[in-house]
Amino acid sequence: MSDLRVTAAGIQFQNPIVLASGTAAFGRALAGVVNLDALGGIVTKAVSIEPRSGNAAPRVAEFEGGMLNAVGLANPGVDAVRRDDLPWLAAHIERARVIVNVVGSRTEDFAEVVRRLDDSAIVSAFELNVSCPNVRAGGIEFCADSASLTAVVSGARAATRRPLFVKLSPVLPNIGDVAATAAGAGADGITVVNTLPGLVVDIGTRRPRIGFGSGGISGPGLLPVGVLATHRVRSAVSLPIIGVGGVTSAEDALQYIIAGASLVAVGTASLRDPRTAERMVRDLARWCDANGVGAIQDIVGTLEWPT
Repeated sequence: MSDLRVTAAGIQFQNPIVLASGTAAFGRALAGVVNLDALGGIVTKAVSIEPRSGNAAPRVAEFEGGMLNAVGLANPGVDAVRRDDLPWLAAHIERARVIVNVVGSRTEDFAEVVRRLDDSAIVSAFELNVSCPNVRAGGIEFCADSASLTAVVSGARAATRRPLFVKLSPVLPNIGDVAATAAGAGADGITVVNTLPGLVVDIGTRRPRIGFGSGGISGPGLLPVGVLATHRVRSAVSLPIIGVGGVTSAEDALQYIIAGASLVAVGTASLRDPRTAERMVRDLARWCDANGVGAIQDIVGTLEWPT
């Protein structure tokens, strides 16, 4: 029987499949539908200091290549998450790991959210969403400015001893260099990638199909983008990687793993079928058995690049 266990940032996961941020809110939304403890882990919905109501509806539009969304990082705020959501997770999860996704409008916001949640035993790690805009820098993404990125990561590092994964945008011109900056500031891991910016137009009304106008592209079309970003980050830093974007099957997850990801997050596919991630765990085990892979950790980063 193949061994699906992986160790990333000092944490052992029972398998490499996790639910991506935004897929399962804080777990309760999937109660009775998905066996969360069959997965490697869950990345929570984004958590900010203050509650966020999000963007105007409609927030999601499907198209042939995937989905466009502009939810606006809606969440109840860190204090409500600490009071209501983390205790629920602690009461209902035994084996899966919980990674809390963190967002902010200013560099210090990230550290404050981390500080307020750091004493929760159910939290294994934090994921810093540095693809959101820095309002003090005119709206530029935190990850697009090395000084802002360093301030976010170093501030969060001072607020916790738990592992920090830094989630990067796919539009960065040199994602390997940005990953190296995050590593130098104290990151323990990298998540790649976030959504791509896009626009879907209703040709009947000649207006955008979502209320915010533009949004983030996810779904199958994002797979090659994320796999290439994983390879580039793996080539630049030795940190563990969470690969995310376009994953719909065990074969997709294996592309990320071979390219260098220790963990693979499932997003849009889980919104369409919440049991996708559970099936992927079983299919990964079957693939490893059929291909003589005793431990899935052994094939992480084994991509053979053409010379």
